[in-house]
Amino acid sequence: MSRPLRVGLAGYGLGGRRFHLPPMLEAGLDVVAVATRDPERSAHVRADLPDAVVVPDLEALLEQDADLVVLATHSGAHTRQALQVIDAGRPVVVDKPLGVNARQTREVVEAAAAKGVPLSVFQNRRYDPAHATLRSLVDAGRLGDVYRHEFRWERWRPEPRHRWREEAPATQGGGILLDLGTHLVDAAVDLFGPIRSVYAEVVARTTPADDDDFLACRHESGVVSHLGTMSASAAPGPRLRVLGSAAAYLLGEFEEDVLTFPELANASPRHSGWLYRGAEREPVPAVPAAHADYYRGVARALATEDPQAAMPVDPRDAVHVMEVLDAARASAERGSVEYL
Repeated sequence: MSRPLRVGLAGYGLGGRRFHLPPMLEAGLDVVAVATRDPERSAHVRADLPDAVVVPDLEALLEQDADLVVLATHSGAHTRQALQVIDAGRPVVVDKPLGVNARQTREVVEAAAAKGVPLSVFQNRRYDPAHATLRSLVDAGRLGDVYRHEFRWERWRPEPRHRWREEAPATQGGGILLDLGTHLVDAAVDLFGPIRSVYAEVVARTTPADDDDFLACRHESGVVSHLGTMSASAAPGPRLRVLGSAAAYLLGEFEEDVLTFPELANASPRHSGWLYRGAEREPVPAVPAAHADYYRGVARALATEDPQAAMPVDPRDAVHVMEVLDAARASAERGSVEYL
């Protein structure tokens, strides 16, 4: 039996410790080294991963015997660090966003292709049961012809947190559009294909960086996606509402969100949302999915003859996502519809 994939993890804050480590361990990967300078985070690594080596920076991490480097660092550093890993010839997974704009993102993708280095972007929300369930409904045609897809990620956080995500400018990776909007746009494109026009509102209400964004995106397929992220919503809207010619799909519950509409509570832990036909509704069985599936896919890809082609998330998707977000910022500044 071959040994588990050995991983060097850069960053052990919220992203590294909460979002990357659990699915990597569940997928059977072996985290052999972690890069962090923070003493408290170093102590967390030693408690969570007693056999892992703690190193101070990415340079030291690249000296470790790892099959894969995972970047769970500050968003503004992703491009520079990804290029550094690619230059070292190491397969790399980068947390979203891959760059703070489409130009940076394209630069990383092209560098990896030129060097033949496997690259993927951690779009873990494709592996949420809710996304997998909605995809199954769309693929099976149970909604009929879909004409509107509404996806919200709203929170009630009137007292903002003082972190780089809330305070750094977008050029340095801050703001909710880069933090959460990347997930919403990626999900929309994964479900309904490329986006060809964008109208957007990008606002900073309680933080220096944007914390209230709305995008109206028209897909090449004709579907329109209304995507909203907000940190100051005292009454968060339904998580998902997808309208089609045969039925509608509604989802209220998601992780830590406050359920503003109790009638949208899932029927049971085995269900994910509701299928509506006017006054009639039926619970939708949840399609099994887990973030560990992403890392299982990475491990399988690296064992193939063409790892890049087998990666669970094609990094070229990240380029299109950032093209959409760049267009959204231009739309918000000009009050215009921007075409891609």
